[in-house]
Amino acid sequence: MDLPDIRSFGPWEIADLVILALVLWRVYLYFRRFRALSLVKGLLVVFVATAVARLLHLQIIGWLLDRLTTGILVALPIIFYPELRRVLEELGSGQSFLGLRRGMPAMARSADTDAATAQAIEAVVAAVAELSQKRVGALIAFEGATGLQDYTTAGTALDALPSRELLLNLFMPGSPLHDGAVMIREGRIVAARCVLPLAEPRPALEGLGTRHRAAVGLAEATDAAVVAVSEETGIVSLAHGEDLIRPLRPGELRSRLRSLLLSAGTGRGWWPFGRAQSRAQGAAAGGAGDHPYARQRGAQAGRDLHCQ
Repeated sequence: MDLPDIRSFGPWEIADLVILALVLWRVYLYFRRFRALSLVKGLLVVFVATAVARLLHLQIIGWLLDRLTTGILVALPIIFYPELRRVLEELGSGQSFLGLRRGMPAMARSADTDAATAQAIEAVVAAVAELSQKRVGALIAFEGATGLQDYTTAGTALDALPSRELLLNLFMPGSPLHDGAVMIREGRIVAARCVLPLAEPRPALEGLGTRHRAAVGLAEATDAAVVAVSEETGIVSLAHGEDLIRPLRPGELRSRLRSLLLSAGTGRGWWPFGRAQSRAQGAAAGGAGDHPYARQRGAQAGRDLHCQ
């Protein structure tokens, strides 16, 4: 079927384009909740490179990219099997995939989100300062552009505004939710007792416990900002991207979190610019205590454990 001539567009053709744009936007918002968004971006890079190679008549590169594209198209149902299954389940149950509230453009929600996130940062800083003094372990993750739905669904679902008192109660020994991570999305606690992936053992992480390895593991896999409190030393650490920053005083922690999470000071743009900009701003905000480590990706299947 030939594409219609744009000069002959009428109301039905415009409606057709609008519906297609809305569906693609909903698909993007859905995959953004999961780590699969990084795979989608990688696929887009391959497809764009293939188109450029054809345009420039790069025969050898074009031939290789054509074969790679064919293999990718065959493997897509396997790669995205969990996400495709979730899409079909939510379509059948009429859940958030078709919802409109979650799909509001980020610009329309940025002011409210920044205000809520700023309040959450203050609550986390206050709670972490007290937990550090009492030598109570804690693990708190702020969701970035990459969704953490893969991890929140395995935890205990919550929907609460962060406060110092609530966070202290969640992490106090004996609490049924103290074992694991608390997840914060758009200024609200959305889950607790979440299981995070552990970073691969390496010399740079020697002497750090399971909680810190979990913080580093999530920071490697996503663009989340993860705060960890050591129950042995009370040292406060912040993991983001390729950086593990410790020790941090309350003021330093507040500055770094604000630079990473608030739209006025964050680079949440598309990779690689967003993460690099966030790291540079975080380094400028926090002062001493940086502990950069080399990123070493590896298979993490079977290594997801509860944070101790």
